[in-house]
Amino acid sequence: MRFPVSVPLFLAVAALPVCAAATLFAQESSSQTQTQTLPVQPPAPAYVATDPLAGVRYDNRYDLYIGLAYDHMKAGPNLLQGANLGGIDLAGSYWFSKRWGAQGSLRPYLGTSGAAPNTFLDPNGHPDHIQGPFVAQYFFVGGPEFLGPHNKHGDLIAHVLVGGVYGDFESNLRGQSPQLVGFYNSQIAPAVIMGGHIDLNRSAHWAVRMTPEAVLTDYSINYGAKTRQIDINAAFSVGIIYKFNKKR
Repeated sequence: MRFPVSVPLFLAVAALPVCAAATLFAQESSSQTQTQTLPVQPPAPAYVATDPLAGVRYDNRYDLYIGLAYDHMKAGPNLLQGANLGGIDLAGSYWFSKRWGAQGSLRPYLGTSGAAPNTFLDPNGHPDHIQGPFVAQYFFVGGPEFLGPHNKHGDLIAHVLVGGVYGDFESNLRGQSPQLVGFYNSQIAPAVIMGGHIDLNRSAHWAVRMTPEAVLTDYSINYGAKTRQIDINAAFSVGIIYKFNKKR
């Protein structure tokens, strides 16, 4: 039997869909196999931004401050040379309201001072002189403070502290009178400290504090004319302050 020439052509055309379907099935199977063998990557950790100053509220009841301190002074009423003393500023505050509080401070300042030209005879009768003797001031003061401009980054606080100071001027004079070197007598005298704080908050409880101040002292001498003199000098401290949790 003879077939028409068009029969083989018809069979070839009919086979094309079958071949195409087989090829597509093979590709899908290969793709599924590759997808199943790929490793699963864990999700990247999310970055969470935090603000360490978010808890700054200015509603604490107490705070405590300690810092390294500097004080300039004159150890005598007519001395040309001043003394640069170093020490510690320890202070605590109690806040009655957001704006008003009371502060107390204890401050020892130690160093040496220039002395007036002097000459004396030592126990062996030899000429001697005193140069750069040790001096010290110990303040104990307290008074009101006022919270000025403030935000979560920092604040300004003004204060006036009143009390006393013990001035040690004679302990290093080798038994000589303070008149010899132009010093005050060692004594307890009135003192006033005026200034304020500049606080830079680091968290809800901790801050860096800088304290510029003017220091007034009223020392006297009991030799010669026995006069009193008010001296005004500069002081500065820098340290850290901690604000306690208890709120008003």
